[in-house]
Amino acid sequence: MQMRRLLRVLPGVILTFSIILFVDFHLRTRKLYQQNVIDDAWKQGALSPDQRTSSIMNSTTGDLYKGEIQRGRDRLRGPGRRNRLVATVSPLKLTDIFLAVKTTGRFHDTRLPLLLDTWISRTKEQTFIFTDSEDEDIKSRGYNLIVTDCPSDHSHQALSCKMAAEYDHFIASDKLWLCHVDDDNYVNPGALLSLLSAFPRDSDVYVGKPSLDHPIKANELLEGNKTKEVQFWFATGGAGFCISRRLAEKMTPWASGPRFEQTSALIRLPDDCTVGFIVERRLGISMVHSSMFHSHLENLLLLSARDIPLQVTLSYGLFENKMNSVDLKGIFSKEHDPSRFKTIHCILYPLTSWCP
Repeated sequence: MQMRRLLRVLPGVILTFSIILFVDFHLRTRKLYQQNVIDDAWKQGALSPDQRTSSIMNSTTGDLYKGEIQRGRDRLRGPGRRNRLVATVSPLKLTDIFLAVKTTGRFHDTRLPLLLDTWISRTKEQTFIFTDSEDEDIKSRGYNLIVTDCPSDHSHQALSCKMAAEYDHFIASDKLWLCHVDDDNYVNPGALLSLLSAFPRDSDVYVGKPSLDHPIKANELLEGNKTKEVQFWFATGGAGFCISRRLAEKMTPWASGPRFEQTSALIRLPDDCTVGFIVERRLGISMVHSSMFHSHLENLLLLSARDIPLQVTLSYGLFENKMNSVDLKGIFSKEHDPSRFKTIHCILYPLTSWCP
């Protein structure tokens, strides 16, 4: 009799046990996959172009932070440790980011006010504006204006001079990330924070978007007036890029003080190319490609309205002799907001005083 009962319930027990194993395996596999997304990005130098990557990143980051918190709680439960404070890794904050904006005096009254009224108004403390001309009006309003001794033209020497200033000021700060943008970029602070939070602390990260679909080639100047062809990926400064502190500190032999301009002269290419050269050729670290950075040299009309809040940077400008900006309807007309930055800002921050 007992044997018959056992035979009747045995299939149910086996089924239940199988379901438990399947669910456990599924959860473990999903967590491993999420972690591998991050590992592949910073080890192999390639982020998925799919914009859903950002949500995967956030989920992974949450697991990392929860793990740290749980380990802290476990330590607190140990004997004799109930009253001791336990340090855990704190989430990345906007104040951990050094946002460097490169501009020039002739754009103080045109491009720059648009940025000051929109995204810089949300990141005033951590945004540093690098220029070549004094501007007491901007300084009097409490913005971090850093006047360099760099030329005001658009030569690769002038561009590299300002990048060197950005680098040195970042190294002297206590920030964890250096993020460079141009004065025709809109920075979405929330998306930027989500992206950078996805990378492990104390890792070597150089993330941005290349302007080419292949590595750039350059002739590196050697001793004896000889040259050597080199190739490497670089993140275009027109879309913006970010460098972790650990990586930035490793760049010091080729980037600090006058060395950045000297390195730029070796390959006779501008600032953003020089950064890629140092990272990939001198340090052997791969650039992380991200589709969430955008310059005016790409067709911004291809971005859909629902994708825009997920992007890290946006831009505007002439492309093939036409105004190139994201296609957003409503809020402000294209005549009053040709860059669409005001419209973007009011979508992200609808309670802004000047938003309709």
